Amino acid sequence: MTSLRARFINFALRHSVKQGLARSKTPQDVRRVFNSTRAFPPRGVTFTPATLGGVPGEWVEAAGAPPQGTLLYLHGGGYVGMSPRTHRAITGGFAKRGLRVFAADYRLAPEHVFPAALDDATAAWTALRAGAQGPCHVAGDSAGGGLTLALLLNLRDRGLPLPDSAVAFSPWTDLAITGPSMRANAARDPLLVSDGIETIAGAYLGGADPRNPLASPLYGDYAGLPPILFSVGDTEILLDDCLRAAERAKAAGVTTKVCVERDMPHVFVFANRWTPEARRAMDEAAGFLNAAGAKRA
Repeated sequence: MTSLRARFINFALRHSVKQGLARSKTPQDVRRVFNSTRAFPPRGVTFTPATLGGVPGEWVEAAGAPPQGTLLYLHGGGYVGMSPRTHRAITGGFAKRGLRVFAADYRLAPEHVFPAALDDATAAWTALRAGAQGPCHVAGDSAGGGLTLALLLNLRDRGLPLPDSAVAFSPWTDLAITGPSMRANAARDPLLVSDGIETIAGAYLGGADPRNPLASPLYGDYAGLPPILFSVGDTEILLDDCLRAAERAKAAGVTTKVCVERDMPHVFVFANRWTPEARRAMDEAAGFLNAAGAKRA
């Protein structure tokens, strides 16, 4: 049964953020709505500005025991908005669960079109992997979840070191916008709107093919990639973006875990301080990463 707190959050999102997105006409409008999102970072976590591989961002670290691994985190926001600061509830949650996190502030569209975000993610990962001791992972949500999968494909194709594992929360994997849930869940999704999503897809693509696997990793070949956990809510318009990518990964022989949570909004792990569903999903994701790191060691 959906928790009372989760139901309240769904109601609040539907009557605030979703209405703002429905009124948005341009990528800049979407940016303003997304950037107004308030972060609720956990206590006992520090956020330190830094640059990694020429990419700005911040290190996220929790007090206490030494971390079990290092994580590159790629925030969501439709490739047009948000930042490490808006995602501190998630990156701080990972830090509290035993990971040292670098949250990359990659370049955004429409000022910087594809492949700028991928280039930044690749540069940050390469520097992180070169400088870290022990297991290293990558994770992201929404557009950052799609970027996480695109990064894996790019690293493999370029012969660069791969992460030990990856997590994709509600990933946006198909900028061609072909998933049935894009329309089927349009009314059910408490947060996102499907009308106009082509506008922000086009802002990021900048004329590139929407079926290019490095922009839309749904169309990629997942052979040889590390273990991936996919997490999504069943009412999301991006449900099929997540499930179809997971199916392709599994078919390619990738160790794949799929977690579908009932009645949860887009990237519901934002609420890991407030709802049992989000805490459970964060625990599962961090456990997945740490288990993969332990196997490497």
